[in-house]
Amino acid sequence: MPLHLLFFCVWRREWRLTWRNISSSLNSVWFFIMVCTLFVIGIGPDRQALAEIAPGVIWVIALLATMLAVDGLFRHDFTDGSLAQWLLSSQPWYFLLLFRLLTQAVFIALPLALVAPFLGLLMDLPGMAVLPLVASLLLGIPVLVLLGAIGAALTVGFERGGLLLAVLILPLYIPVLIFAIAAVQAAALGTAYSAHLALLATLLLLALALCPLAVNAALRLNFYY
Repeated sequence: MPLHLLFFCVWRREWRLTWRNISSSLNSVWFFIMVCTLFVIGIGPDRQALAEIAPGVIWVIALLATMLAVDGLFRHDFTDGSLAQWLLSSQPWYFLLLFRLLTQAVFIALPLALVAPFLGLLMDLPGMAVLPLVASLLLGIPVLVLLGAIGAALTVGFERGGLLLAVLILPLYIPVLIFAIAAVQAAALGTAYSAHLALLATLLLLALALCPLAVNAALRLNFYY
């Protein structure tokens, strides 16, 4: 099958599954909105202090929301046996996993990036930092999804692998968090932030190239053992 048709089939399948479970798919978005709102209420009337910590707070909450979405990335397919069919398919497994991870990254990152400007303004983030915030989320969250997919693949056989998943992948998230927060903070201060976004783009390209290999190896471990 040509790669463009393979991508379309994978995208259509993931879209249908996401739409059928739209309530659970939006859990990460509700979590993102609610925790940011509660944080604003907790800080109180000190708007200057809130504006100073807004980049870090928004990105840490976005990271946790992404982990919430990534936790069950392969579990349903592992349970019903469709994941084994993917791995045994005659189609190139690398592109199957790449297209699926890329599709899921878009489905997770796009809603969070859409609501982020409103949450940024709610937290008194300077207007000139809103666009870099959205750009950092669109570049950084796919990296988090791709890295998180490795942990999700390793823990897919565990009924409650959420804590183990966090232990495995949180150290891998630190560079993304540093560069993304630095980009938003630089924009808020009126300084150049393009270098930080370029680093995030580099991490995304590396993750797209390498993560399907690691995910495939992790998934096959669960079937061999």
